Amino acid sequence: MAFVRISNMLALALAGASLTLAGCTANAPAPKSFEQAALQPYRLDSGDRLRVSVFEQPGLTNTYTVDQAGYIAFPLIGQVAARGQTMPALEGAIAAKLKQGYLRDPDVTIEVDRYRPVFVMGEVGRPGQYSYVPGMTAQNAVAIAGGFTSRGNRSDIDLTRKINGQSITGRTSVSSTVMAGDTIYVRERLF
Repeated sequence: MAFVRISNMLALALAGASLTLAGCTANAPAPKSFEQAALQPYRLDSGDRLRVSVFEQPGLTNTYTVDQAGYIAFPLIGQVAARGQTMPALEGAIAAKLKQGYLRDPDVTIEVDRYRPVFVMGEVGRPGQYSYVPGMTAQNAVAIAGGFTSRGNRSDIDLTRKINGQSITGRTSVSSTVMAGDTIYVRERLF
């Protein structure tokens, strides 16, 4: 009977250890694709607010938000796919649709009016959603979120980023550049 209890306790201890180790591998260093994604042209996604200008067409020039499905609703031409597009590609898509019976030679320009937010969680003063600014680092985002708590790990963070439609999490330094839509998680220090 004592042998059964000891083997059950041993099995529970091993299960706990394997879960702990599995948790460690989930926070592997950030892959190279994190750095490469930050160097690529900006890709639009849900939550971005765009200022679209059509030369000499004040009725079409306006601010449009990329909806949850990844589209903007544009006058005359309807829904235009924006998710995953660069701004020059979206300019071309809108111009091509406007050429189809609406305008002879539309000149479309797009700029980001407001980027989708970054999310800062974990051991920070005020976890939450914050406005993204180009060139922002994880440390800047943590500062905006009230700074590190006394228990916060100040050397590295866990960063979740959408790359090619997949959410990937990796451990990176607090000086790493973040992108719009990233989630920053500050872990608790071990000691």
